[in-house]
Amino acid sequence: MTFSSSRRLWLEIAAVSMTVLLVACGTTPTAAPVIERSPNAGTAAKTAPAASSATPVASKPQTSAPPNPAPANPPGPVVPAVVDAKSEKLPAPVPERLPVPTEEPTTKPYREGDWRPEYHIVKKGDTLYSIALDYGQDYRELAAWNNLEDPGLIRIDQRLRLFPQDSIGEATTAQPIPLAAPVAAPVFSEPKARKLPYSEQSLAQLKLHGSKATAAAAPSGPATAQPPIKSPAAQATPTPPPAPAQKEIPAGDGKMIWEWPAAGRLLYGFGQGANQKGVGIEGRSGQPVLAAAPGKVVYSGSGLRGYGKLIIIKHNASYLSVYAHNSQILVKEGQTVAKGQKIAEIGDTDSDRIALHFEIRRLGKPIDPLQYLPERAS
Repeated sequence: MTFSSSRRLWLEIAAVSMTVLLVACGTTPTAAPVIERSPNAGTAAKTAPAASSATPVASKPQTSAPPNPAPANPPGPVVPAVVDAKSEKLPAPVPERLPVPTEEPTTKPYREGDWRPEYHIVKKGDTLYSIALDYGQDYRELAAWNNLEDPGLIRIDQRLRLFPQDSIGEATTAQPIPLAAPVAAPVFSEPKARKLPYSEQSLAQLKLHGSKATAAAAPSGPATAQPPIKSPAAQATPTPPPAPAQKEIPAGDGKMIWEWPAAGRLLYGFGQGANQKGVGIEGRSGQPVLAAAPGKVVYSGSGLRGYGKLIIIKHNASYLSVYAHNSQILVKEGQTVAKGQKIAEIGDTDSDRIALHFEIRRLGKPIDPLQYLPERAS
């Protein structure tokens, strides 16, 4: 083997080795880019995603087009993204707490000790008669306070005033009391007191003045009773003006004396029966129904479902009485009735038996009538 053939053999072996090496690397010598590191690669990695931080920058392209173009991202060492230690565990963002809008309450008590609100929002099934009964009011007054021409025309979600407008939130404010005019202190010119040194002459002079004063004080005529003379200061003292009158609150919780509205056996008590808001009194058709206490008739009719022919009497600012299922009504709305007056006759309207349903309501809420009615044989 000559030197030239040996040299050619080694060149072929080197070419084959180079080809095998390039095939193993997955590229060709014409498409091998030159990777240049950016001096700001570490800084950019803090804010850029890890995938974009490892993107290489290719060197200047060669003039000859390679037969097999290199892939867009040739394999190579990947520079790991540099993450600041402080940014690894960032606290969860706290949402800004906006002030919760507080809706001003539309209801407030009518007066202290009264549960009833200022307004009522109409619900499905409400009528002006039932609303008046539930709040212990006269339906005609409710219609007037809310400017309702027809008491039967109310709509759902309508806000109805339960009390007259000028009575809500009223408070008696103390009026300023005028001060009395300053009184000038009286100035006395007589008698004058003098301090003298003790001597016989001073003592005699003192006795002389004392005898003159006694003689002047003695009455010359018959003794007459003289009215006491008031001092100037007492005469000038003015009488303080009376305190402003407080607003009179209607009596609502005063003690009332009730009587049974009808004679008969007690069928059911409070909280029992079909209508648990009162008591049932058994009777016969046409038996008289009596007013349990004096008052004014605020409703008479059959506009409340489940009550039949009904009478409601308002006794004062707090108490109502209810008489239901009558066969005949003998009083009219607005009429004043006395205790024990016949107002209706027992019947079975809107009921399956002949009986009187009787209720007592305080501020519109039903209460047990047996706690107020006198005891009697059932």
